[in-house]
Amino acid sequence: MNTLALSLVIPLYNEVENVEALFSALENALQGLEFEAILVDDGSLDGTAEALDAGAQRLGSRYKVIHLQRNFGQTAAMQAGIDAAEGEIIVTLDGDLQNDPVDIPMLVKLLHERDMDVVAGWRKNRQDGLVLRKIPSRIANWLIGSMTGVRLHDYGCTLKAYRANVLKPIRLYGEMHRFIPAWLATQTYTNRIIEVPVRHHPRVAGQSKYGISRTLRVVVDLLFVKFFMRFNQRPMHFFGAIGLLFLLLGTLMLSYLFMLKLFTGADIGGRPMLIGGVLFVIAGFQWLSTGLMGEMLSRVYYESQGKRSYVVRRVVNIDPDRTKCGI
Repeated sequence: MNTLALSLVIPLYNEVENVEALFSALENALQGLEFEAILVDDGSLDGTAEALDAGAQRLGSRYKVIHLQRNFGQTAAMQAGIDAAEGEIIVTLDGDLQNDPVDIPMLVKLLHERDMDVVAGWRKNRQDGLVLRKIPSRIANWLIGSMTGVRLHDYGCTLKAYRANVLKPIRLYGEMHRFIPAWLATQTYTNRIIEVPVRHHPRVAGQSKYGISRTLRVVVDLLFVKFFMRFNQRPMHFFGAIGLLFLLLGTLMLSYLFMLKLFTGADIGGRPMLIGGVLFVIAGFQWLSTGLMGEMLSRVYYESQGKRSYVVRRVVNIDPDRTKCGI
């Protein structure tokens, strides 16, 4: 396998017992690879920060440590590491050693040889508790796959390899780290996202930061992910469709009452249908107005930050003279 420019992003929070073992595992697993390891201390309070600094100073400049001001959560810590990564390929993994760094070269090799954009790890033989970890994870994986169309066995496995040019345009907020493959489906085709079994070890030190409550958070976050995946660049298609439906219903109701009054002279002032028709028309205009505001906000979002609505995979045979002339 050729040497590749590789960045590892490893968020840690109160994992002081695992830091030394993590450094040793990385050194043993990545021999012969050109890499940088970005270790993000997410506001740890147990000595993790000092242990990371000592290990990075001992092992050299390939290890970079980022200390966050306080505990912002795994998603924010992962985003900080991704922002700092300089490699063409970015691999994310947890710092608790349940992910095995030995699998990293295999993920990178598959990404390169099969020309994929994402290679996701699948903890096929997961070494976790059934009730608090496995069952909530299976529910969450089914929900995410059903709603996003990106079907993976294990969304929760942090061990994944990405092409940096596809991953870096994605901005992660809240608890969105588990949805990264779904987010990337807005940047690439789903058939460029594959999943492979990886090793998974039981936790031998420290305490798990996850619980059954995360399944509830997944449901809430999933609603936003679903909307963003389909309508982030065209919110009018969502709000406008609802607005037109309401307007149609309101117009039909009011037209029926108008014809009834015109041809039969019936008293329509006290009919619930009159109130309903007026409300439908008002609601329709409100939904349309929301869609227009969404369209304007979408353009502000992309233009103010210099974001593009596309991702370039590669460029072949560009004439530099034509480029300079603006042709």
